[in-house]
Amino acid sequence: MLTEIDKKISENMVLVSNSTQTRIEKMLSIEWLGQTVACMFWIISVFSYGISSNGDWLQLFAASSWLLSNIAAIITIRPDVNSIVNPQ
Repeated sequence: MLTEIDKKISENMVLVSNSTQTRIEKMLSIEWLGQTVACMFWIISVFSYGISSNGDWLQLFAASSWLLSNIAAIITIRPDVNSIVNPQ
């Protein structure tokens, strides 16, 4: 059971992370590269087998959405203002 002090501390807690990842670092990570290559191969396979049914269109939309999600993960990374003002 939380005491009154513990409750006040937990209400005021903020998680802070000092790790920042640049866009290039994210793009060179094995996770991002693996997912991006996989969805690109998926898109290529849809075109190589041909689009002949609704399921093929769904496969293409799924793979394209996956690729857009990976691209959005890079675009949404905000540059560290401190590193721009005070480069180390």
